[in-house]
Amino acid sequence: MTSQVYERRRRDLSPFYRHQSEVSFFTGPPHCAALFPQSCLRPHSEARQLTVQMMQNPQILAALQERLDGLNGSPSGYMESLPKVVKRRVNALKNLQVKCAHIEAKFYEEVHELERKYAALYQPLFDKRSDIVRAAYEPTDEECEWKVDEEEELTEEMKEKAKLEEEKKDEEKEDPKGIPEFWLTVFKNVDLLSDMLQEHDEPILTHLQDIKVKFSDPGQPMSFTLEFYFEPNEFFTNTVLTKTYKMRSEPDESDPFSFDGPEIMSCTGCTIDWTKGKNVTLKTIKKKQKHKGRGTVRTVTKTVPNDSFFNFFSPPEVPENGELDEDSEAILAADFEIGHFIRERIVPRAILYFTGEAIEDDDDEYDEEGEEADDEEGEEEADEENDPDYDPKV
Repeated sequence: MTSQVYERRRRDLSPFYRHQSEVSFFTGPPHCAALFPQSCLRPHSEARQLTVQMMQNPQILAALQERLDGLNGSPSGYMESLPKVVKRRVNALKNLQVKCAHIEAKFYEEVHELERKYAALYQPLFDKRSDIVRAAYEPTDEECEWKVDEEEELTEEMKEKAKLEEEKKDEEKEDPKGIPEFWLTVFKNVDLLSDMLQEHDEPILTHLQDIKVKFSDPGQPMSFTLEFYFEPNEFFTNTVLTKTYKMRSEPDESDPFSFDGPEIMSCTGCTIDWTKGKNVTLKTIKKKQKHKGRGTVRTVTKTVPNDSFFNFFSPPEVPENGELDEDSEAILAADFEIGHFIRERIVPRAILYFTGEAIEDDDDEYDEEGEEADDEEGEEEADEENDPDYDPKV
């Protein structure tokens, strides 16, 4: 089954799920857990100190160990020890849990519908962004005004110097149109995407003018398509390259408790109509072969696959039984992550990845989490030092 083959990417499907990985004390439905970040649910330092003291009490530890030993070493041992009438009620609770899973599936389906609705509201703004990037529209002075943060404000001398440098650059360049190499710069600024780029991909991506996300129509199976729009170029004749991801949001009948939100079931790319001699996904190599009998040597030319970003549009096919070799499975797992990242982050916030501001925000999030963890360790150390019964040698 494909549901057993692929890693689920539910947390990337929508901003609704962004904080679920931060929740550790909330045990309700995932969509409710997203509303309660860990910082709101963390116990007070006093409770933590009390817990430390309790766990240092030999009598309490002995009582806990005795209780654990009574469970026959595993949860299944405890379940097996339950009376038949209790097991019957446990089965009733499991049936309720299955119904919860089906309700949760409906929740995600409605989230998908909500995303589709708001995608239509965002699109006019994204279209205008595309027009500016490809020089189809010149923004007005009013549209170009940007209020600088107090931290970013420059002195008059620095402003004048920056202005002169910009004028000098403008004189050196031939009236640039739009925002040159916009999407190539975005890709190069994001590690997940820059790792896919090869030097021979860059000249092609300078012709990339826009990326759009299209959701499946109402009533159709859940899916989304990434559309990459290119201006006419010397490399291929396509004006649009597409990648479609098909998803499923329903519990598996054979394993309903494994349901954890929508999962990608498969993806399909498109055929790139390469100009002769311009296909960067293939390369030609020459090998020398020696005849076993006569000893003569000949040179053989072979065409082999080549590393390229454009292999993204030729993912491995998923067989009907869902069985894949390890290499194909790894490629698809990475492919799903990249597809969701482009959909959820790159397309909505392209300008911030172009300037690098979104990358700084991402780094700040990681720094804050690290600092938070350090603070917790510091608090625990302080609690131990203030504990009169604390013995550092123990």
